[in-house]
Amino acid sequence: MDFEAAFRAYYDDVFRFLRGLSASETLAEELTQETFFRAFRSINEYRGESELRVWLCSIARNLYYSHCRKEKHLTGDDVPEDHIADGADFTELIADKEVARLLHRVLHTIREPYKEVFSLRVFGELSFREIGEIFDKSEHWACVTFHRAKSMIQNGIKE
Repeated sequence: MDFEAAFRAYYDDVFRFLRGLSASETLAEELTQETFFRAFRSINEYRGESELRVWLCSIARNLYYSHCRKEKHLTGDDVPEDHIADGADFTELIADKEVARLLHRVLHTIREPYKEVFSLRVFGELSFREIGEIFDKSEHWACVTFHRAKSMIQNGIKE
């Protein structure tokens, strides 16, 4: 396998995925580099059962969780008091930078797997099939979980 070509092909995908999870460009950059370092060290363990991008995002996800455990990040169930309109078009809302910041705050308050599925879909731009593969679930499960996460976020964002 040409690891350099894989790095060029998937670096942005892994970075966007981690930026979505962490809401930090600096942390995402650091963890993306660590993801590729670990992937390079363990490339022989890649069995090809899923796309390489999915395998890399799995490594990235595990690194992010390890980072959170080390930093003792808390994920409460409280919804921030900052709010946005109920009836606004969801895709238009997340295009605005201030709203995106608020979205990340709300996103960090919902529980797993909803938070991760939402991040994989919106920020990592993965298909429902690819998300299902990461979780060893069906494409339908990923779709339903994403829409539930979206509903949780929209219900947590009020005017």
